[in-house]
Amino acid sequence: MRLLRVLACSSCLLLLAPTLRAQTTTPSPSVTASSTVSAAPAPAPGQDSRVGTFKQVEGGVWIGKVGDVRTPSPGAPLRVADRIITNDTGAATVTLKDGTVLTVGPNSQMDLSRFQFDSTTQSGNLLVELLQGSVRVVTGLLGKINPDLFKVSTPTSVVGVRGTDFIVEARAAD
Repeated sequence: MRLLRVLACSSCLLLLAPTLRAQTTTPSPSVTASSTVSAAPAPAPGQDSRVGTFKQVEGGVWIGKVGDVRTPSPGAPLRVADRIITNDTGAATVTLKDGTVLTVGPNSQMDLSRFQFDSTTQSGNLLVELLQGSVRVVTGLLGKINPDLFKVSTPTSVVGVRGTDFIVEARAAD
């Protein structure tokens, strides 16, 4: 059984960020069991499907799909269907194209399942799937203009956004 806890706050970044530690370069056993770790590949010219950018990376953080996991650094791209994985020393902050900021806490796994944003019409949608751990969300234009199309799901629920700054935590029951 998993529990969901949603915390609303206006300055909760410190709740998710671990203390500063040296960058961990060795992936956790759960990552290496079914994945290959590589440097982030450069996209072909004109083929950048980036929907977000890593702004901060601390501790053990990996990104990618099963079989192709890489260690991001600040400035690295985030694409739709990428999974962010952190270990007990890891945390990462990503800014999406609409201005949404996602801060993934320690011991977390999060998928960016859907993100569409048209900067001209300021329309689109977003679905973040938090598989375990915690994520702080500060909504950008999508969450402010049409919150019905901004969703965060966990293994047991879907959270519809009604605020602009909140934390979602998914953890195993004690």
